[in-house]
Amino acid sequence: MVGIAIRGLSKSYDGVPAVRSVDLDVPPGSLTFLLGPSGCGKSTMLRMVAGFVEPDAGSIRFGDRDVTQMAPERRNAGLVFQNYALWPHMSVAQNVAFGLEVRKMPKADIARRVDECLGLVRMREYASRTPNQLSGGQQQRVALARAIAFRPDVLLLDEPLSNLDAKLRIDMRAEIRRIVDELRMTTIYVTHDRDEALSLADSIVVMRSGDVVQRGTPRELYERPNSKFIAGFLGETNLVEGAIEGAAGADSMVQVRTPIGSLRAYVPESLARAGTVTLSIRPEAMSLMRGAAQASAGADVIRATITSTTYLGAVAHHEVAVGGIALRVLETNPRVPARPGEEVQLAVSPDQVVGVAGTP
Repeated sequence: MVGIAIRGLSKSYDGVPAVRSVDLDVPPGSLTFLLGPSGCGKSTMLRMVAGFVEPDAGSIRFGDRDVTQMAPERRNAGLVFQNYALWPHMSVAQNVAFGLEVRKMPKADIARRVDECLGLVRMREYASRTPNQLSGGQQQRVALARAIAFRPDVLLLDEPLSNLDAKLRIDMRAEIRRIVDELRMTTIYVTHDRDEALSLADSIVVMRSGDVVQRGTPRELYERPNSKFIAGFLGETNLVEGAIEGAAGADSMVQVRTPIGSLRAYVPESLARAGTVTLSIRPEAMSLMRGAAQASAGADVIRATITSTTYLGAVAHHEVAVGGIALRVLETNPRVPARPGEEVQLAVSPDQVVGVAGTP
């Protein structure tokens, strides 16, 4: 296994920066996601790592090898493209064998490797079919088998699931995670789909306008976003402005006075010094209570009025009014029908109220 080390990587097109001096380490054997909206620079990053785009500045290393100026075919990187790029006139087995034949491997070794890779992606029985006889998900598996057949140092995936329907995308997520784990292959995966990143990644690098704006594990980014952008991009959230009352403690917990009440919140020291802060509260972080129900110990309680509800069986999405502010609340396994105008209480744990910076 080799790791990937990127230092000061930059690229501009017609004077407009696409990637701005990015530093990134991808640990050996890990699955790292480059995540962000369209035009953020993530695909340009991947193409520079693959060797299809020459950087204006910076370096790329695969383990001990500096590959910055190497041609793509010399980098020993496997790629899976958005459109799969399978040869339509070749069978599944021939597509997987193609890269091995170019490398002039012995025929017996090629046959063994093709069988091994098709087994890994569960496509052995389709070896004699052509791509136009396969479903989108099957074509994706073949593209993945071809990419790993020559045992590359790194695997690069460029939105490989974007052409699949919703159910198949979910199925293929698990397959990609399984294959990466079995091969222990260092992998970079580009996507704009937050669910793919949150469900699969060892670590996520979020990009915006060519810059890396936050990196960490899925849980770290979801539960501790550092900005309004991250909080909103990784999931639905409520943003509430407030004034900080007192200094932050050792655990960065402070009291914040807001239009919906006085709440305890996790606010990094760098934000707490400003005196005012924007709080991010996920809809699922607030527990809806009726009647004499008691909040769990340590929770803050917000009194609210239900204004509308969307019932979806397993969950209900409520919009509630508090102090002239509309909040979105997610209730799981809703057993009691909600009524507009109903008075309720919302319990929220202080560690799920997070101070964030920046503009949306």
